[in-house]
Amino acid sequence: MVTDALLIARAAWSRLVEPGDAVAGALVAALGPQEALDWLRGHEPLPGLAAADGRARAALGAAAQRWRTRLPDLDAARDLGMLERVGGRLLVPEAPGWPRGLEVLGSSAPMCLWVRGSLAGEALGAALRRSVALVGARACTGYGEHVTAEIAAGVAARGWCVVSGGAYGIDAVAHRAALAGDGTTVAFLAGGVDRLYPAGNTELLRAVADAGALVSEVPPGSVPAKVRFLQRNRLIAAVSGATVVVEAAWRSGALSTARHAASLLRPVGAVPGPVTSASSAGCHRLLRDGVAVCVCDTAEVLELVEPVPAPEPRTDPRAGDGLDLVLRRTLDALPLRRPAPEGSVARTAGLSEREVRASLGRLELAGLAVRDAHGWRRANPDRSR
Repeated sequence: MVTDALLIARAAWSRLVEPGDAVAGALVAALGPQEALDWLRGHEPLPGLAAADGRARAALGAAAQRWRTRLPDLDAARDLGMLERVGGRLLVPEAPGWPRGLEVLGSSAPMCLWVRGSLAGEALGAALRRSVALVGARACTGYGEHVTAEIAAGVAARGWCVVSGGAYGIDAVAHRAALAGDGTTVAFLAGGVDRLYPAGNTELLRAVADAGALVSEVPPGSVPAKVRFLQRNRLIAAVSGATVVVEAAWRSGALSTARHAASLLRPVGAVPGPVTSASSAGCHRLLRDGVAVCVCDTAEVLELVEPVPAPEPRTDPRAGDGLDLVLRRTLDALPLRRPAPEGSVARTAGLSEREVRASLGRLELAGLAVRDAHGWRRANPDRSR
């Protein structure tokens, strides 16, 4: 059950710790968010800690010192009020709609998600269950823009949610293409959902919120620091059914999203580019290292997330498929229309009459040969040859 006290505690932990803090995640999982917060504020000895090994005690002690530096300024109610003023809601792991993909992050999963937009709660969770992440270079080329727009529009048209990071370049093109086709798109931000960053994408991010959602694991007012971008990438990889890198330089941040996805056993795709283009060097690196598979269009991207249909059964199998060599040669020697005697069939096939006589009987039983008073012919002519 989600109570106000639970929301306050989760929001508080989101302010106290940096994204991906596994020590905090393990503590909250063991005690519960409210009990863990009470322990942090009260300086009481942690039950069972004495039995833990020295490294665990040292890790918790060092982490608690970091967290306590933020206690004086902690005001979860204020943060929730800021979220409410921009029309947002707090989503916690205990609530319906929590993205299932985040479960694979274990103790490094977010304490909560600060969500702004028309998608919230169960609607957000449902959208992310059918999602594809499209990421790439901020300084993208015209080629990258074209391919991204084609793939994003195609994915959205098939009812899949387009996930990206709201940045310039490939991210922005992916969001715009999904919106242009009345599709669903979600942007995961490195800062607070009240701080639309980058400023040049303010109108785009507002449009994303209107049609989908802006999501962050850090509270309102938080600055999008560099380390938070890298941690944000792990969320994109975790919630998406597949991650596709459209354009990326050799050291692009998009590569971290791809590697997070690979480490989580999520499918990864990369779009190839000109071998002379520095903007595609990162994609080629993923392909060469075996991290990603090559994808060139919407159909190949969706192959990463949709089951490949079984081949259609053949309704007109080729006559004689699966026959041994003697039977095959006998069948090939049979005329299509005018029956021929056994001797003629034997000469044509280059076999003895005894071999042909035995083979014709078997072919007749298989429905492939017909006998009448004048000799033998094929029962079902194979006109496809």
